[in-house]
Amino acid sequence: MAETVLITGASRGIGAAAARRFAREGYRVALHYYTGEAPALELTRELRKTNPYIFPVQADIRSRVSTLAMITAVQEQLGAISILVNNAGVALPGLFTHQTEEEWDEMFTVNCKGTFLCTQAVLPDMLRRQQGCIINLSSVWGITGASCEAAYSASKGALIAFTKAMAKELGPSHIRVNCVAPGVVDTDMNAALTGRDRTALAEETPLGRIGRPAEIADVIFFLASPAAAFITGQVLSPNGGLVI
Repeated sequence: MAETVLITGASRGIGAAAARRFAREGYRVALHYYTGEAPALELTRELRKTNPYIFPVQADIRSRVSTLAMITAVQEQLGAISILVNNAGVALPGLFTHQTEEEWDEMFTVNCKGTFLCTQAVLPDMLRRQQGCIINLSSVWGITGASCEAAYSASKGALIAFTKAMAKELGPSHIRVNCVAPGVVDTDMNAALTGRDRTALAEETPLGRIGRPAEIADVIFFLASPAAAFITGQVLSPNGGLVI
């Protein structure tokens, strides 16, 4: 039976691109969404044309109860989860001096606590089977920090540290944990960028453009594949050379 992958935040952007990549390769794919039901169901219809094992599932990953219910539903529908892609996240850019406590908390609750809850929920079965793969989505700003992105940078930096710690803890159980830290990618999260900002970022990038979601999905798929069997605790940053 094909392996099952759960991708959080899979209704759009990098998550949707990753779902397409895994589905194309014959994996059983669980598409998590929170509020994006319409795009998640549309993606499900698209992918089921060639792969019947696509399961959309709604959950609030800020809640342990909701997260555990999601994991149970996926296991019942698709079998044991072999691969977890912690992709769901939020960004609330703005001057640090104007950032509210509520915005700071929301950033860490979704980006960090959500990853914590999803990871903790899949681990009992992975530990029992002594196998598994977890991929966390950070950002290039989690490596370098970004002006007017203090909370986002801090939360994404935390995911890098979490990845390295978990790789050490779970390695003896044959569970690999890696991190993808994309540069600027053409997604809804970056839709607020002005044309001038996008042009400037492309010009700052040695490859002369911003990234595409499918390119990040390829990196995620590689880390989940047998080709990466000896890779754990690493941060891969597909950023076009923006940060070297």
